[in-house]
Amino acid sequence: MSAPEKERTHSVGELLGDVTRDLSTLVRQEIELARAELREEASQAGKAGGMFAGAALAGFLTVLFVSYAAWWGLSNVMDQSWAALIVAAVWAIVAAVLLAVGRTKLRQFRAVLPRTQQTARQIPDALRGR
Repeated sequence: MSAPEKERTHSVGELLGDVTRDLSTLVRQEIELARAELREEASQAGKAGGMFAGAALAGFLTVLFVSYAAWWGLSNVMDQSWAALIVAAVWAIVAAVLLAVGRTKLRQFRAVLPRTQQTARQIPDALRGR
């Protein structure tokens, strides 16, 4: 019996079983792709987080000592309380600008699991035979 004749002799139950098995395999593969993407992104995020933590500590210490130096320098020409207020006002302005930029960047954050989303959108079309 040739291959086309063999395909014609499959029962509806066998065909339905094949479709169910293929669909199950497709869903399992999508789940595995999502897991792999999550592991990859979590690993990269962990490494980046460690670098950011180190940079944040170094930056904090730099800002702290530069602020003390500015306060001390300004206190030579004015009262210490006014010098401290000026330094605090400068840092309040810096914080406001950083907050505005951070909010803008957060809104532009890329989508999570882009490849999984793309292939998952193709499943309904594959089921319809497109």
